[in-house]
Order: sequence, then structure tokens, then C-alpha cells
Amino acid sequence: MDKDVETGRTVRVADREIFFSEAGSGAAVLLLHGGGPGATGLSNYSRNIEALAQRFRVIVPDLPGYGRSSKRVDQSDPFGDLGRVVGGLLDELGIASAHLVGNSYGGAAGLRLAMDRPEKVERIILMGPGGVGTTRALPTAGLRQLLNYYRDGGPSHEKISRFIREYLVFDGAAVPDELIELRYQASIDPEVVANPPLRRPSGLFALRTLLRMDFTRDARLRKVVHPTLVIWGAEDKVNRPQGGRMLADAMPNCDVYVAANTGHWVQWERADLFNSLAAAFLDARS
Repeated sequence: MDKDVETGRTVRVADREIFFSEAGSGAAVLLLHGGGPGATGLSNYSRNIEALAQRFRVIVPDLPGYGRSSKRVDQSDPFGDLGRVVGGLLDELGIASAHLVGNSYGGAAGLRLAMDRPEKVERIILMGPGGVGTTRALPTAGLRQLLNYYRDGGPSHEKISRFIREYLVFDGAAVPDELIELRYQASIDPEVVANPPLRRPSGLFALRTLLRMDFTRDARLRKVVHPTLVIWGAEDKVNRPQGGRMLADAMPNCDVYVAANTGHWVQWERADLFNSLAAAFLDARS
């Protein structure tokens, strides 16, 4: 990866510092990463940035709580908070509107921005997004692993290796040890350990928070008219692939692509497929 991309820079968005990298030129495309332990924008999209930057201005932030960004998320409305920060980042960069690409947690951030500030969004690509039917069934095995990472003895190399290789991807053997180590080191940042960004809602208003985090219970989802492409791994063990059908039923301009033999991390496992689908969809004129 280009050194300038890895170096990136930080801007102030309201009361937080948000780190981001960028590459390429043209229409702005934000790549929003997932919420697994140790996630960062660059690690989530390491196989996509260069390809998409050939046609677009690609902007890759670390979401609040992750990487080199401020380690605070409003736990009373996590997705709303993320949406505000993503919109604020666009404002700070002087970008009137952008395409959004979001994996899992980042997909939820993108959807919430489209609901709260639709004028900031052009086209949307979602890969196994969070917040789709999450209160209508028990959590998946993968989501339980994710939410328990900082509990039950705290983070460990074994726990993150198991989560990534058994739950995040279809073919765990394809994940290099270097990636596991990178994610582990990021996951044990003392600020993150003290205040994990993604955790089970608790306290007096836990139910209200859960309902806010399920887009299928929000009537505004049907008003998200932006052209949307949902790409879901058929073997996703974190967020259920049925969520793609739920989004297509609710959103008036939503296409769904189900990738065979693929887990939760479509953009990494099936990078060539994802890059070609994403470039064609984002470059479409209608």
C-alpha cells in the first residue's frame, strides 16, 4: 500500500479527532469499516483501496473507537453517533455528498447517515450490514463472539484468531498470521480495552438502544431512495444473509448480490469480485 495512504491525516469533527487516509481522484467514496476487535479502515479495505482509487477519490476513515481516531462512541445511540461523525467528516472535507461503502458496523453507519442526512449520500454499497433485523432473533454465534471479546477474561490472541478465522471468513486458512497480529495489537489499545466501542447495550435504557439499532423497526428505512447494492456472503456467521432480502423488501432501489462460499468479510475474501461490482455500480449513471 502507498506510504502516503498509510500515513493519512486527522481532522477535528465536533469533539473528536477522526483519522483518515485517501487515494485517487474523482467522485468521493467513503469506505466504512466493520466493528470487530482491532478493526481499522486500512486493514478492512487493504484489498480494495488501490483498485477503487483508479476511478474514484477514496476516503478511508477509522470510525470512532477504532484505530487512530478518538476512542469514544455514544452508547445510547451508537449508529446515530457514527452517522453524525461520518456526515461531519464530509462537512469538514468540503464534500457536499459522497458514495458510501460500509461493511457490517460501517454499513450501519452509512445507512443511518442516509436516513438522517440523505442529501449527503449518493449511492450506497452494504456488505453484511449491522442493524438489520437484530432484535427479531437471538444473536448469531459470530456476533456473540464479537460482543464477548472484551469480557470473559478480556482480549487474547487466541480469541481474536478464532473470531476471524472461524466466524469472519469462510476459509480461515486464507487469513495470514500477520493480519491476525495486526488486529490483535490494535485490539489491546488501553483506551479501547477500558471503553470497547461495540458492546451489548446495558442499563436503564438498554431496550431503547437496541430498538434504535434495528433499522427494520424504523419507518424511515423505506424512505432511503438512494441506489443501493447489498453484497452478502452466503456463509456469513455474524450477520444473517436473510438481511439482504429484508433490505430489498424495505428499500425502493435496493439490489442484492449473494456471494457463494463467502463469510462476513466479502470485500477481503472476494476482493476481485467486490472491486468489479463496486466500481461498476458506483460508476453507473442511472
